[in-house]
Amino acid sequence: MKEIEALLIDIESKIRNHDLLQSSVSEANVGWHIKHSLLVLDGVIEAMKKSDPQKYKWSFKIPRLIVFGMNKIPRGKGKSPKMVRPEKYDEATLRADLIVTKQKMADLSTLAKEKYFRHPYFGDLKKKQALKFLLIHTKHHMAIVDDIIKAGNK
Repeated sequence: MKEIEALLIDIESKIRNHDLLQSSVSEANVGWHIKHSLLVLDGVIEAMKKSDPQKYKWSFKIPRLIVFGMNKIPRGKGKSPKMVRPEKYDEATLRADLIVTKQKMADLSTLAKEKYFRHPYFGDLKKKQALKFLLIHTKHHMAIVDDIIKAGNK
C-alpha cells in the first residue's frame, strides 16, 4: 500500500506535463497514462468492495505467472479494456481524479484479504495479488510517463 501511495505522489508531480506526447515512446500522452492508471486503481478497488469471496475461483494463468514473476508488464503487449481507456481529461480533472483515488486507497486498506477482482488476463486476484497487480501496473505506466518526459526534455 505504501508503495502505491508513493506512486500517487509521483503521479501528482507529473500532472502538469499531461499534454506532453512523444510518439517514439507511446501513442498516448502523459495525461492518458495518468488517467488510465487512476481509472484502473479506482476500478479494481470498487470491484473488490463489491466482490463476494464465495465466488472467487483460482485458475492457472500463464500471463499472471510471467508478469508477477518478472514484477513487470512488457511494453506493448497488453490492451486496456474499454472501461479504463481515458477519453477526456485536463489538468483540473486529473487533479480531482487523484483526490478520489487517494480516498479509495483508504477504503482498500479496510477490505478483507478474501476480497478479489477479476482481471481479464490474470483471472481472479485476491487482495494481496490485487495490490501486487496495482503496484506493477502503476509502475509500468509511470515508467512510460518518465520516458515521455525525458524524451520531451532532450
